[in-house]
Amino acid sequence: MIWWLVRGFGQCCRSQKGYDYSQKLTLVNIKLKWVKDKTLDEAVAGQRDLKAACTLVSIIFSDSEDCVPIYRLRRQSRQLGIPDELKLSSFVRRYPSIFHESSFLDSGGTPVPLFSLTPEALSLHQEELRILQRNQMDTVIRLQKLLMLVKDITLPLQTINQLKWDLGLPHDYHQSLIPRFPELFSFVNLKDDRVGLKLLSWDSHLALSHLQKNNEGASSDCLAFPIGFPRGYGLKRKCMEWLEEWQGLPYTSPYSDPSHLDPRTDISEKRIVGVFHELLHLTILKQTERKNVSNLRSPLRLPQKFTKVFERHPSIFYISKKSDTQTVVLREAYCGSELLEKHPLVEIRRLC
Repeated sequence: MIWWLVRGFGQCCRSQKGYDYSQKLTLVNIKLKWVKDKTLDEAVAGQRDLKAACTLVSIIFSDSEDCVPIYRLRRQSRQLGIPDELKLSSFVRRYPSIFHESSFLDSGGTPVPLFSLTPEALSLHQEELRILQRNQMDTVIRLQKLLMLVKDITLPLQTINQLKWDLGLPHDYHQSLIPRFPELFSFVNLKDDRVGLKLLSWDSHLALSHLQKNNEGASSDCLAFPIGFPRGYGLKRKCMEWLEEWQGLPYTSPYSDPSHLDPRTDISEKRIVGVFHELLHLTILKQTERKNVSNLRSPLRLPQKFTKVFERHPSIFYISKKSDTQTVVLREAYCGSELLEKHPLVEIRRLC
């Protein structure tokens, strides 16, 4: 991996020649090529199945009978993310060390599969719950910051549910976590009849992005993102010049109101990159499936086709195409296929 810690690009953005920072600058039509990165693909591989297996463990553990028939598990299949053509029973049977299978006869005398947790899986899940308890305030802060990124500091539960695995939220966070903090969160009824979660108070101490924290002492008006390319990546001179100038553009905090920005400019695009840079830093694996952010356009106050920034900035984001989906990975968070900073949940999940 070739890394440039480009904090120094355009230390004073107003001194750069050839740019008018009154936003007369339009979006430069440059797209850097996508190149397969085997090490980051390795970091993504297996995550879909791991998420599905861990979700099933949580569902079975929370059941009052500790033994769930297959037809009841199928009701939860949408949140598992496994391929439609794969039978749920076939998926569960891949993991005999996690799920114990038995059966009962229905009214017609047909055997119905029942699944419970093996002692090893039960022990691991209980340890995961202890880790969640020990890191409860870290989890709460992640959720606070997520809500501070969006307008009205409110998100539908459906949207949060899509991100809860990535954020390290408990499977039943709406029951086990939210009610413990009535001074911070409230369930609200949204205009479209869905239930949402609202942050009750803005915390200015939290309204500081990861990039700003890592550049304390530098001018917050002009920050550059750490960037890197896979070994052997060929970057044309024209693209290099554009990237240097883009890095020197003003930085807009993802926690500030972007209404003054013209969405047709590179300055606005840098704000969009900053939003996803921060969002990925809130996740425990510094990655999420692209589809998980597709419905965040309006809450994050983003223009149409906002996910194009992932393709335009392969030095910041990598799009992995493993497991028949697209996963956006934050390059700077990895050394090869290994996370530089590992949340305790990452380690316990790997043992499943």
